[in-house]
Order: sequence, then C-alpha cells, then structure tokens
Amino acid sequence: MKKIKNALVAQSGGPTVAINASLAGVIRGCLDSDEITTIYGARNGVEGLMDEKLVNLTEIFRDDGEALEMLKATPSMYLGSCRRKLKSMQGDSSEYDNIMEIFRKYHIQYFFYIGGNDSMDTVGKMSIYVKRHQLDVCVIGIPKTIDNDLVITDHTPGFGSAARYVAASVLEMAHDTNIYNTRSVLIAEIMGRDAGWLTASSVLARNDYSQAPHLIYLPEHPFSKEQFLEDLRAQFKVREHVVVAVSEGLRDAMGHYISAETSAVDAFGHAMLSGTGKCLEGLVAETFGCKVRSVEINVLQRCAAHMASAVDLEESFQLGLKGAAMALEGRTGEMAIVRRISDAPYQVVYESADVQQIANAEKKVPDEWINSDGNDVTEEMITYLKPLVQGQASVPMKDGLPYYLSLDADI
Repeated sequence: MKKIKNALVAQSGGPTVAINASLAGVIRGCLDSDEITTIYGARNGVEGLMDEKLVNLTEIFRDDGEALEMLKATPSMYLGSCRRKLKSMQGDSSEYDNIMEIFRKYHIQYFFYIGGNDSMDTVGKMSIYVKRHQLDVCVIGIPKTIDNDLVITDHTPGFGSAARYVAASVLEMAHDTNIYNTRSVLIAEIMGRDAGWLTASSVLARNDYSQAPHLIYLPEHPFSKEQFLEDLRAQFKVREHVVVAVSEGLRDAMGHYISAETSAVDAFGHAMLSGTGKCLEGLVAETFGCKVRSVEINVLQRCAAHMASAVDLEESFQLGLKGAAMALEGRTGEMAIVRRISDAPYQVVYESADVQQIANAEKKVPDEWINSDGNDVTEEMITYLKPLVQGQASVPMKDGLPYYLSLDADI
C-alpha cells in the first residue's frame, strides 16, 4: 500500500500583494506532483497549525485553475497570518511536540512556511527539531517581506510591488505640492525600521521633468536634525517646493530613534515608533514657518494590488514552485531564493539556501549605495531597483473595482 504523503502550507508576518502568488506556486507544485495526496493550509500561521485549524486546499483548487489565477493577484494573506515565534527548544519542546503530533495525524511530510525573518526563524527551529528526532518531514521556507531585508536572496517577494507603489505615490504627491505659489515641504514617511530599501525606492519617482524626492534619508545612515535643516536651506535656494522621503526608523548618531517617545515595544520586542514624519514636520514648521505636511505611506504600500509589479508576482509564484520542488527532492531546512545573473537584460535564477544562514540576519542597504552626505542614494541603487517594478499585473475586476479571492465570505 502506497504511503500517504501530504503537504501543509502556512503564511506569517506582515502582508504583501505578492505572498498569495507564492502560495499559488506552492499549491500548483503540490497539485502537479504524484507524490502528494492532499495539500492543507493552516489558518493564521503556526498558531492555527497548533490549534489544528486546517483547510483542504486540494479540494478548493484542484479543479479550479481560474481560482488559482485569482489567488496570484489577491493581496494580503489568503490563509491569514500571525506574529508568533516558536520558543526555544531548550527545556520545553511542547510546541514542537504538538506540531509533530498534528503532522503525524494528517500524514504531513512537506511543510512550507511563507514569511519574513521571524518566519524563517520558525523554519529553522522546526527543521532542527525534525533532524534531531529523525522525522520524515521536509521543512521549507518561502521568502516574503516588503522590507527586502532577508539576506542571501537578491530581493524578496512583495518588495517590488511596494517599491512601485511608493515611487508612484511620491511622484503624484510631488505634482500635488507644486501647484501653489507658496514655499512648502512635503515629508513622505515610508516603512523601514532598520533597512531603508523601501524608502530608497522613492528615487524611482524622478523623471525628466521632476527631481522629487529631493532628499532621501535611510536608517542605515545616522540622521542629524541640524544637518536636515541645512539640507532644506540648500534646497530652498534652488526650488520653492521640497519633497523629502524618510524611513520610519531614522536614528541619530547615538542610535536612538528620532521618533521613539516611549519605551513601549511590540510582540517581537521592536520599539514602538511615534511617527518620524510628524516629528520632522513640527521641526520644519518651527524653523522655516512655511507650509509643511507629512504623509505616512503605511498600509497601502503593502496591500495595493492594483499597483502590483508583474515581475514581482511572477517571481513570487516561481519561488513557490521552487519551494515545492525543493521539498519533493527531499531538501529540508532551506529557503527558496532569487539570484540575479544580469541587470540588462534583467535575468534571475531560483535556487535554495540554508535557512540557518538567513534567520535572524538582516540585509541593510550597502553604504556605497548611499551618498556621502546621507541624503540621497546612488546610481547603483537605481540600477538594482528598476527591474523589480516593471510590468502591470492583471487584476480581476468587477463593477469597476478590483475583485479578489477570499477564504472567508465576509471580510
């Protein structure tokens, strides 16, 4: 009698417009395999897994290719998410014991976790547990994060689409600020606590008639409020309207967040920031007395599927397929990655890497991609970014608006 081999996939962390494309790739790869009988999805990441909240994805997608195509274009997480890191196995392995008992119950031999840095930490811990107990389970990580801060992979699914949204938004806001005959400053605050990739992508807003954003500040470079004001004075000598892009995680020379007003932290111990843009808005108003506005580009940059990059969605799907192939080859404790082999023409290949080299590490913007004054990025950054935002993704429409796939009837 043939051994039953099932697969399980879950999603974790912050949403993106491309994470469901990776989910679709995993599902497609599993459905096309003669080795896998059923693929399950865990609702809300490892939390749903431990609560045994599973969905039969084979039943949903096996005979519905149109639904799988809709899934690729659907933002956020079809299966839901969580922000939970598994405990260390030292002294208490109950979480892992519980998970493996569920794996045995549902004949799970392949487990895929789609997420960012904390999710890869979970993949790493689970793969160690599996190896120690000599269990026949392959644990595979599929990357995701708009922050683009996972190491080894050239870039991460979700980043290209978020970068496209940021650049387009900054370009459009520059048009808005330019209509009045009044000196003004617009500050766009962009996600990026420790890595400034998204803020750097605002440089793509520049074109042959607009040089906005005129100043770009990333968390990798120490931020000085005094130098910031001097930079604005220099800009005012050549233009009336200044557009500034700043990362939410700007720090001073002492490493203190310029917007952290309390000692409060989130579930992962990260400082709760109070608003870099608002902090700088008050500083500019007090110093120059001009019209100043700060705009926080927040949730929209990670869920605006109507602005998704076609390159991003296709690569995300391919990484899901790659992850499925890796598992079927018997690999475990690895993450699917993108390796760029050419900028022009843009070409990549899909490979794998040891997740232990990725989990709890962080890819920062290279110093050489930030100008010496710390208020702009270099041509190398532009070369890196441009291919990732290309192509208009096809979004299903109904009654003039995007129409997406939902596991729940009412969201």
